[in-house]
Amino acid sequence: MFEHMTETEARKELLSLVGEYYSRYHQKEGGYQEGDRIPYASRVYGREEMENLVDSALEFWLTSGRYTEQFEQGLAEYIGVRHCSLVNSGSSANLLAFMALTSPLLGERQIRRGDEVITVAAGFPTTVTPCIQYGAVPVFVDVTIPQYNLDVSRLEDALSEKTKAVMAAHTLGNPFDLGAVRKFCDRHGLWLVEDNCDALGSEYCLDGIWKKTGSIGDIGTSSFYPPHHMTMGEGGAVYTDSPLLHKIIRSLRDWGRDCMCPSGQDNLCGHRFDRQYGELPLGYDHKYVYSHFGYNLKATDLQAAIGCAQLERLPHFVRRRQENFQRLKSRLVEMGLKEQLILPEACQNSHPSWFGFLATCREGVDKNKVVTYLESHGIQTRMLFSGNLIKQPCFDGMRREKRGYRVAGDLKNTDRIMERSFWVGVYPGMTDEMVDYMAQMMGEAVGIL
Repeated sequence: MFEHMTETEARKELLSLVGEYYSRYHQKEGGYQEGDRIPYASRVYGREEMENLVDSALEFWLTSGRYTEQFEQGLAEYIGVRHCSLVNSGSSANLLAFMALTSPLLGERQIRRGDEVITVAAGFPTTVTPCIQYGAVPVFVDVTIPQYNLDVSRLEDALSEKTKAVMAAHTLGNPFDLGAVRKFCDRHGLWLVEDNCDALGSEYCLDGIWKKTGSIGDIGTSSFYPPHHMTMGEGGAVYTDSPLLHKIIRSLRDWGRDCMCPSGQDNLCGHRFDRQYGELPLGYDHKYVYSHFGYNLKATDLQAAIGCAQLERLPHFVRRRQENFQRLKSRLVEMGLKEQLILPEACQNSHPSWFGFLATCREGVDKNKVVTYLESHGIQTRMLFSGNLIKQPCFDGMRREKRGYRVAGDLKNTDRIMERSFWVGVYPGMTDEMVDYMAQMMGEAVGIL
């Protein structure tokens, strides 16, 4: 087949066949039929993703390469920051974001063991896990309903002389009050880390300027696991406007090395063999000098190739999520369900890129019965992740010993969410018919219809 072709021609022919394969075997036909399962999330992709994946595979570079560089530049531009580092998951992104703040290069602002980080217990564990594993102390504050984000009125009560940072997620795409939190952090000299894994594409108006979430804190993080706003299978990103933080993040991601040369390149600085580092011999190879205790958290170029195609779709994904969310909420309001369910509300001064539609059952409505009804009628549901994280089994020993974390005030709303809240999807592959069916079933589940 390729006997008389150049490599470029052969690659073009192969990618054309991949496109045909997608059209024949992956492109869905017929659309949604009532009774079909409605997942809370699903991959949305096309021939471009498959062609990029095969194109990368044909190069067989495997580790980070040209697609990685393209993706990092594209995502940084989309978020509105100068630096982006692709990693292997959103949880790894959170790990790097936190560990970057423990670097000795930060001087007095370095987080040390025993220092405190303000966060919430109503969320995903890996927002908090790096802090605990390092030996810093999470300080949990309650959240508000129906925004489901950290209660900014609790921040001053959570503050102590040991506080070094605030690290929290934008819950299901709804930005937390970035104006209040940013001012609080600036007033007290604290780092701000935005866990943006469930909120890619959300916007917040700060001082009259609309900005993407993830760009207002010192560091932002994303996840590209299949259910998220865009996917590359596994994958995540850490981004920042700070050259120093970027240098630290890259070092920690790439084994802790001091050298900043990209994979496959040597001696870009011209000083590979003529410097003194620590107590190493003069001229020790800079590629094997380690300034941090790091990891290997890189993603592959295969993943980045998919991400580049997904990034082109992201504005459309965001619009569809917003449209699906608004359609579902409007239908529920029209049906009178506000008397039975507390419906979610966007944070003031924000345009959320919704990850899901979170509802809280009012008194007299049994959440378990509602969820069971929806699941039995083909609608996939989810809890707000850990519910109240400190009641999870992983906290058993810490609760018994009453150490390792602190709670500022109470967590009444967090417990209420754990007991009475659930959410359904609004992912961009949903049709109007699917959204309307979800609304109908939610109405039946609470006994309205």
